[in-house]
Amino acid sequence: MTSNQTLSPLVAEVLNELAMSGLECLTPTLEKLLNELMLMERNQVLQAAPYQRTEQRKGYANGFKNKTLQMRCGKLQLQVPKTREEPFYPSCLEKGMRSERALQLAIAEMYVKGVSTRKVKKITDKLCDHEVSSTQVSRLAALLDEELEKFRNRPLGKIKYLYLDATYEKARYEGCVRSVAILTAIGVNEEGYREVVGISCSISEAEVHWRSFLENLLKRGLCGVELIISDAHAGLTKAREAVLPSVKWQRCLFHLAQNAQHHAKTNQMRREIADAVRDIYLAQTREEAKERLQSVVKKYEPEAPEFSAWVEENFEEGLTYYDYPKEHRKKLRTNNVSERLNKEIRRRARVAGVFPNTESLLRLTTAVVVEIHEGWISGRKYLG
Repeated sequence: MTSNQTLSPLVAEVLNELAMSGLECLTPTLEKLLNELMLMERNQVLQAAPYQRTEQRKGYANGFKNKTLQMRCGKLQLQVPKTREEPFYPSCLEKGMRSERALQLAIAEMYVKGVSTRKVKKITDKLCDHEVSSTQVSRLAALLDEELEKFRNRPLGKIKYLYLDATYEKARYEGCVRSVAILTAIGVNEEGYREVVGISCSISEAEVHWRSFLENLLKRGLCGVELIISDAHAGLTKAREAVLPSVKWQRCLFHLAQNAQHHAKTNQMRREIADAVRDIYLAQTREEAKERLQSVVKKYEPEAPEFSAWVEENFEEGLTYYDYPKEHRKKLRTNNVSERLNKEIRRRARVAGVFPNTESLLRLTTAVVVEIHEGWISGRKYLG
């Protein structure tokens, strides 16, 4: 069977048009392609084509609904398939568009509220492809916020490992530009898959904000947590001890190593400390790690007594991962998974610059993590 035989006649027609006419026919081509994809998805959901008699059928088609979709290439006139019993909406219209809509909305708000620049207006025109009014912004915000709110407040279940971290973005708050904390929680469930279990915007990482964040996770059903991985931020530490006092804690070794190097008196000592710290956490057992730790303490006691005392007092907080399966340890000893999530949030938020308000910031960051979350739970396991 050739590759053309596997395509539906309409999809083959669309591809031929695109090949023959290039970008000039992009809008009508996309209309045909999306309409065909939506039909295919409805058939898949119903497990039957129109007028087909089969025992596997799970419902019946119910005509079409006209929809105009505004895209950068122009307006698409689509026919959205409907079903009779259960509500159906094609995923191809939504997948991958949340963060783009949120970004457009964030930039549009900057323009409407009078805090934009000429550069921001150019970006708005390019992304939205039409002039944006305050009424349109409010309507779009309400629709998008409803969807993202459902994600932030969805019920949770058993999470074995919990990674906590925060990053900062600029937003206008009470009349001035502030650095706003974006609190995130990533969980590894019993099957070994990652998921974003919580995201929130707070004015700081103070204990009161972290405590409220963790209490909300418990209200939503979070349970079964065996280990928390995070840095030693004072607000987070106090909140963690208050809300989840019986859960073991792994202090992120990456941050611990950075803190250790702050005690170095010279660049040469900084390199030596980095090597010594790495030598400790690469030990095969906790006992071996403790022996290497004591060797470091004794080595630096004469020349750097402050560092020697600090490492003896703090470093065992980074050895908790030895209590867990060997194949999990490498991903439990640091908070790198949160750092990568924060890096993606910062990359996507960079275009907007200063957000017009915290609601706009929360909207974009939630849309970004929803896409990442969906990729995680449908991809490979994080821990075997």
